[in-house]
Amino acid sequence: MLNFQIQSDSEVPASKQLFAQIQFAIASGQYPPAHRLPSTRQLAMITGLHRNTISKVYQQLEESGLVESIAGSGIYVKLHERENIIKSDSPVAVSVKTIKESIDRVLELGCNIEQAKELFLEEIDWRISCCDRVMVTVPQRDIGAGKIIQQELQDSFSIEIELIELEKLPQILEKINFGTLVTNRYFIKEVLGIVPPNSFRVIPIDMYDFNKELELIKTLPAQACLGIVSVSEGTLSVASSIVNSQRGDELLVLTSSLSDRDRLRAVIRASHTIITGYTSYDLVKAEIVAMREDLIRVPDVISTDSYIGEKSIKLLQRELGISKIK
Repeated sequence: MLNFQIQSDSEVPASKQLFAQIQFAIASGQYPPAHRLPSTRQLAMITGLHRNTISKVYQQLEESGLVESIAGSGIYVKLHERENIIKSDSPVAVSVKTIKESIDRVLELGCNIEQAKELFLEEIDWRISCCDRVMVTVPQRDIGAGKIIQQELQDSFSIEIELIELEKLPQILEKINFGTLVTNRYFIKEVLGIVPPNSFRVIPIDMYDFNKELELIKTLPAQACLGIVSVSEGTLSVASSIVNSQRGDELLVLTSSLSDRDRLRAVIRASHTIITGYTSYDLVKAEIVAMREDLIRVPDVISTDSYIGEKSIKLLQRELGISKIK
């Protein structure tokens, strides 16, 4: 069970702290699809929060489309209906057995063998058609996250990836019949609310778990200033909340988007350590070099390895039938 921490003296409400930590655990794959979340009683013992507060947080998570409540069983991370959960390294024998069982199930439902064949071929043809056009979609409010996803997928697979604002998706879907939409799991409910069934394939990706960076944050001395820089406003908000939940008032946390140069320079001047995405790392270092004569001290700059979790990269590699180039 994850060690959720609530800072009672933080300006951030306790419920918001818990929501951000659980949301991050889901988006980073620490709580994978179909994982059962702790009961309200268990979480109350860990965090010291009232069970009613935890119930409200779970309700917010369910409204966000990240979890689902199963009566008499508990709260589970929602498994997207089109998400392939078969392991990429499954033996051929297991795959054959799975296919046979699937055919048996279709026949039990009343289809004949010819109908079963047609259904399987239609599904395969649909998936192949969807691979012809791959798009990343996120809301305009966090278009920076979309840019990171787009860049990482293009770097990983060396294929053309389009970036579409979620608000413009309905117009795009009117012109295109098939394709694959990739989005952060944070936004899956919004995407599914737009995409018609049996048209575009929607694949949610999980974020990198940032365990290495979280361990580093634990070692920073009290009263140190930590800077966080990203092109994604959503990432900055979640990261700040997570760090405050872990260290409270012990650390001063300053954030800046890469596009706000004045804010970025202020973060560089004040910070002992800066954590930034690898897509922003070179630009942050270049800004530090340009400011070197004005700096009392040069901050340490730590680059994250990636934004997309490795499991999600492997999932897309399998689903799209392409090879990872690095």
